Amino acid sequence: MKIHSKLYIGGEWVDPLNPSIFEVVNPLTETVCATVAGGGEDDVARAVAAAREAFKEFSQSSVEDRRAMLERIAAGIKARADEFSEAISMEMGAPTWWSSRAQVPAGIAHYSTAAKVLESFEFQKIQGTTAIRREPIGVCGLITPWNWPLNQVACKVAPALATGCTIVLKPAEQTSLDSLLLAEVIHEAGVPPGVFNLVNGPGRVVGASIAEHPDVDMVSFTGSTMAGANVSKAAADTIKRVSLELGGKSANIVLPSADLKDAVGRAVQGIMSNVGQTCTAGTRLLVPSDKVAEATRIAVEVAESIPLATSWDAPAPAIGPIATKRQHAEIVRLISEGVKEGAKLETGGADRPDGVRSGYFIAPTIFSNVSNDMTIAREEIFGPVLSIIAYDTVDNAIEIANDSPYGLSGYVQGEHQEAVEVARKMRTGQVFVNAAHADFNAPFGGYKQSGNGREWGEIGFDEFLEYKSVLGSEIKN
Repeated sequence: MKIHSKLYIGGEWVDPLNPSIFEVVNPLTETVCATVAGGGEDDVARAVAAAREAFKEFSQSSVEDRRAMLERIAAGIKARADEFSEAISMEMGAPTWWSSRAQVPAGIAHYSTAAKVLESFEFQKIQGTTAIRREPIGVCGLITPWNWPLNQVACKVAPALATGCTIVLKPAEQTSLDSLLLAEVIHEAGVPPGVFNLVNGPGRVVGASIAEHPDVDMVSFTGSTMAGANVSKAAADTIKRVSLELGGKSANIVLPSADLKDAVGRAVQGIMSNVGQTCTAGTRLLVPSDKVAEATRIAVEVAESIPLATSWDAPAPAIGPIATKRQHAEIVRLISEGVKEGAKLETGGADRPDGVRSGYFIAPTIFSNVSNDMTIAREEIFGPVLSIIAYDTVDNAIEIANDSPYGLSGYVQGEHQEAVEVARKMRTGQVFVNAAHADFNAPFGGYKQSGNGREWGEIGFDEFLEYKSVLGSEIKN
């Protein structure tokens, strides 16, 4: 078992001032795989002070130096990719094939993308006799979730560093091991002391302290909508900027023109790949009424072909367990609620899968006969659960897709031009047309209760920048 007893503050590994110890549980074995030191209010204050002091010089650093720094961080993660993959597998139960092929590369990509953006990013432009400058906002509190741990940290840390901000990071306590490794990489990459600080601990203590602290200039939070609302309330008294990436209940519209087998198969594989623990998962599959029976048959066939990864070295496309015992219990509750409300459970379900002796496993689960007002169609389940919903016309499908408190992502499959037209009518922050892949240069974020602000790529820099107008700066005497 690994023991981590330090916090990373001011460029050093230090003992917590408000010490606590929390356990990291391997969801595959249901046993403790590591203990990690947590901090408290005084540790946050120390980290914020270090970040505030470091900001004086780092905010004036050259673009070239910051770009080189990001490239060194990306190279450092890549050089230790096996260690990061192992850590992610241990802390969230992802099989090695998934942690090494998806989780780790996604994290690296954000640092590489930020470095590339810096090659042409304009921090100042001239408008008549006025210089319009974009300057780093200051000390940034970054609070991240457990489902894509390295990725979610990277899409905040990378733009913060790129723009000249300093950082206090609080990762999810369930998945803190990869962030501890990241702190080592950042230290080895020569990031100046105080620019990056890591304070582990529970959200109700460390996260709240970050959000409330008057010397934190902005907070970037990813997590549940309820927790995001609490962060906003905690930050309100100091009028700091708050960027939120929250929940989702994304619709996947299968148009009448789509190849049903390909479209449904892609939909099922897509939500099962991270065991449904992805905020953009297309968990509402909208299918023409006359094709529901065939779509259900295909979905069940694909779902039942996906094996469970009862060992880390299980080959693709095996899926691992749910990351935490608490989340497993919530998925079980919602599956039971779906049955109670009259949805038809076609495969999977709340019971422990056959042959599984340990691990927080939920088998790939398909519901049919789902109406959009059911709990399983309204609430984010965050597990391998797909709800099939019938629609009568394409306009009806768009109406159902938009009838959600969320608006983070969406999917449309069918004839290309028609799919693009439907995508334009969906009230959501991004839409995947047919077999499109993620674009690390495209802005990521949501409408409605899925949050505010945007991450990823050039537009993601804006969350970490303030505008300053220097009037008359271009007048020649």
